[in-house]
Formats: sequence, structure tokens, C-alpha cells
Amino acid sequence: MKTEAYLFAGVAGFFLVTDIIYIVFAHEPAGIAALTVSFLMASVISFFFTMNYQRKGRRPEDRRDGQVQDRAGVLDFFPPHSGYPPMTGLGIALLGVGIVYGLWLFIIAFGITMAGVAGMAFEFVGRDD
Repeated sequence: MKTEAYLFAGVAGFFLVTDIIYIVFAHEPAGIAALTVSFLMASVISFFFTMNYQRKGRRPEDRRDGQVQDRAGVLDFFPPHSGYPPMTGLGIALLGVGIVYGLWLFIIAFGITMAGVAGMAFEFVGRDD
């Protein structure tokens, strides 16, 4: 994960330098926004890989002497079926309809969406590893 973190940090650095040059010379808000968002997205991915590397350490594929057998066994936790993703999707769809039909539907849809997102985020908080 360390190599991937460096790779995306380089991409983020490229977008940052490009964004600064674009701000100085172009003064065009859409391009500035696009480059800033690109920098932020690459930074988030680099941060994720860095935290994952610090949490899990080196992988077998990161070592020169790593073997295929080193990757055998349980990889990680993969959640079973859940009702929260369809609930979140329904909430997002209703948010779009609520924009058209009125604030009352938008508020209800926002509540459904937040319940679905919170459910997905905290569904497996108390599980044993």
C-alpha cells in the first residue's frame, strides 16, 4: 500500500501545482474548481492507502520475496446482505423527486437517506473480529 500511497500523493501534487499555475494565469472558475476537486480526490485516496498501510502493514506483494501462498487464508470481513443500500437508493431517488414536487417530500427523503447512510456506516460497529 505504500507504493500506491506515494503514487496518488504524486498525482495530488501534480494537480496542486497545476491548480496554482491555473489560478495565477487563467482566472477561470470552472477549471480552478475541477483542478481543486481533482487534487482533493487524489489526496483522499493517498490518505486512505497511507492509513491502510499503517494499520495492516506490508502485504506479500509489496515484498520482493513474497509468495502466492503468503496471501492464503482469511482476507478481510465482507458484510452479508443488508437492507440499507436499497433504503439509501430509495432516499436518493426521492430526493430528486422532492426537488420537483416540494420541500415536504425533500425533507422526508432526506430523513430516509440519512437513516440508510447511518445504517450502512454503523451496521457492523459492534461485531467481533
